[in-house]
Amino acid sequence: MSRTKGSSGQRTKAAIRKAGRALIYKHGYEGMSLRQLADSVGVQQGSLYNHIRSKQQMLFDLMEEHLVAIIKALETVLEHEREPLAQMKAFIAFHLTYHMQRQSEVYINNSELRSLEPGNLRKINALRYAYERLVIGIIKAGSDAGKFKVDEPRVAAFALIAMLTGICNWYQPNGPLSKARLVKVHTEIALRGLTGK
Repeated sequence: MSRTKGSSGQRTKAAIRKAGRALIYKHGYEGMSLRQLADSVGVQQGSLYNHIRSKQQMLFDLMEEHLVAIIKALETVLEHEREPLAQMKAFIAFHLTYHMQRQSEVYINNSELRSLEPGNLRKINALRYAYERLVIGIIKAGSDAGKFKVDEPRVAAFALIAMLTGICNWYQPNGPLSKARLVKVHTEIALRGLTGK
């Protein structure tokens, strides 16, 4: 591949992150080499260190970037709804749509936790729990208001997130069901579990 134009600046850094994400998604963190990364961007392997501190730091940065973005986006979505049932519907639609549109990021964030060094793992898990706390809060508020029949909001939130996140493993853009239909089906299943209706 030809050398990336503007390779001394932000353009190459962005290209490295994009290529790193694609390579980790395809080969896994352990299976991706820095040589592959350099070749895909069009720079010398040694030049990578002008833009990333290490392969481990790149993985952490990719995962942190994803989690910070999804937390901020969900917070924005929830600001527009005040009632727990409406917030839950908004969360489900947001989470599913986000995961259908960003399958590689989600896959990396779930499958490569095992590849993080202990300090990085603690930071990423803290961000993951910050996202989970938003969902726990919705369920708890719904339970307190008598809208949801849930004795353990934390467990219910973990189960719900796991169910919804699973879509990134099998969703195909050219599949028989539209995104809107998939959101509707998942919403019906989730609300039936939360409300008992």
